[in-house]
Amino acid sequence: MENQMFCYQCQETACGTGCTKAGVCGKTADVAAMQDLLIYVTKGLSAVTTELRKEGKEVSEDVNHLVSINLFTTITNANFDKTAIVSKIKETLKVKNQLLGQLENREAIPGAALWSGEEGEFETFAASHRIGVLATENEDIRSLRELITYGLKGLAAYSKHANALLKDNAEIDSFMQEALSKTLDDSMSVDDLVALTLETGKFGVDGMALLDAANTGAYGNPEITTVDIGVRSNPGILISGHDLKDLEQLLEQTAGTGVDVYTHSEMLPAHYYPAFKKYPHFAGNYGNAWWKQKEEFESFNGPVLMTTNCIVPPSESYRNRLWTTGAAGFPGCRHIDGKYGEVKDFSAIIEQAKNCEAPKEIETGSIVGGFAHEQVFALADKIVDAVKSGAIKKFVVMAGCDGRMKSRNYYTEFASRLPQDAVILTAGCAKYKYNKLNLGDIAGIPRVLDAGQCNDSYSLALIALKLKEVFGLDDINDLPIVYNISWYEQKAVIVLLALLYLGVKNIHLGPTLPAFLSPNVAKVLVENFGIAGIGSVDDDLKLFFGDNA
Repeated sequence: MENQMFCYQCQETACGTGCTKAGVCGKTADVAAMQDLLIYVTKGLSAVTTELRKEGKEVSEDVNHLVSINLFTTITNANFDKTAIVSKIKETLKVKNQLLGQLENREAIPGAALWSGEEGEFETFAASHRIGVLATENEDIRSLRELITYGLKGLAAYSKHANALLKDNAEIDSFMQEALSKTLDDSMSVDDLVALTLETGKFGVDGMALLDAANTGAYGNPEITTVDIGVRSNPGILISGHDLKDLEQLLEQTAGTGVDVYTHSEMLPAHYYPAFKKYPHFAGNYGNAWWKQKEEFESFNGPVLMTTNCIVPPSESYRNRLWTTGAAGFPGCRHIDGKYGEVKDFSAIIEQAKNCEAPKEIETGSIVGGFAHEQVFALADKIVDAVKSGAIKKFVVMAGCDGRMKSRNYYTEFASRLPQDAVILTAGCAKYKYNKLNLGDIAGIPRVLDAGQCNDSYSLALIALKLKEVFGLDDINDLPIVYNISWYEQKAVIVLLALLYLGVKNIHLGPTLPAFLSPNVAKVLVENFGIAGIGSVDDDLKLFFGDNA
């Protein structure tokens, strides 16, 4: 039977090979087709901008922002709204045609840059097998093209958040567009694409640095913070996703209204920033990782604002309380728009909240986080002393994503059975597998050091580089650090590529290796970087800790 769609960009892809009828994430085949077309026309636009730059012509920030938001829109669980995606396709074609008119030499322009169909042609063209993952016949070329594209989607997410804070990096934008253009170039060999993959990792580091500077410049450096996970008696708004600018504006507009604001999932680390602590109605964190949102959004009672992924298709019972903004979207849910530099109008969601019951309590207590790079650097002497004394024998990087698969319970068991002299370094929603376990501390240093969102994985790289410097090591791989990372979507891909660029080897990735890695590409990663999957908890503890396990 012919595929109705084909997508294998996330860890939960069907049968570990690819979604062919509908996405495990919940997207339908027609939405998948429009996402494929949006990527295709964005690559076409990128080919035009790349040639314009070669001719010495400027490309505006607005065009750069369009490329980033298009990529972000197609990230797993971000946007399920076909109408919104079609609108992006039309906007991209319009911009591309305008820029095409400025181009003096069109000889190097690929077909994607020249195609310009009307809306009535979109579905037919999307079904023509000229676009999408399987349009590339060679398995290894396809694998590398998709690996690069997914890395660029993650990089685009970082760029979008920095752009929202009016921070841009023209070199990153230029690279993203050139790399997208190169995925259309049939003259690129496997070796060329492997080199481009590592270059994507280099710009991944730059993109994370850009976002880190934007966030800390606006809101201060994260600091050790105890976050309440209970509820108050006021009605509330639950904000999820990653965009701190959206949170800031929501907090400002809810001040004095009697409405509290709670974070969910990846927004938890917002509590670590000093600037947000001035808001007395910033109540705490409600719930857990993204995949539990159906029951948790139900019990929250108030409206939920999704600033980015990860959206789980909502139940009818709370769909009228689910709002989206930025790259996020879901049909039937209200969307709050706003350009960079503009103040978004959250008045409607605030009014809805006022008429809702207070959140239902689902747990009590608190969790501690805020161990981004500056906070850890402040503890450097204490950490070094603990390592030198043998109190801390090993750090375990357990960053990344959480997800629905029962196999991810591996990470809870692994964390709970770690030797008492091991400390976890984490970022991303992977932490929800163990951040509520009572793992204690070592000489006052918590055994779970949470650096923040997946966007904050840059902190983990800086911490490793700082420890390398402090201990006078020549190779980052000589540190007492092991990497046991869980992944789900494309921001995890750019983090992985960034780590590979920094020279980190022997990363274990689970709960399964990406379906988009062909056997030959996987072999390259294994042979050159020691990439491996996970085994049983017993086997992996023995592998990482030997007789100390």
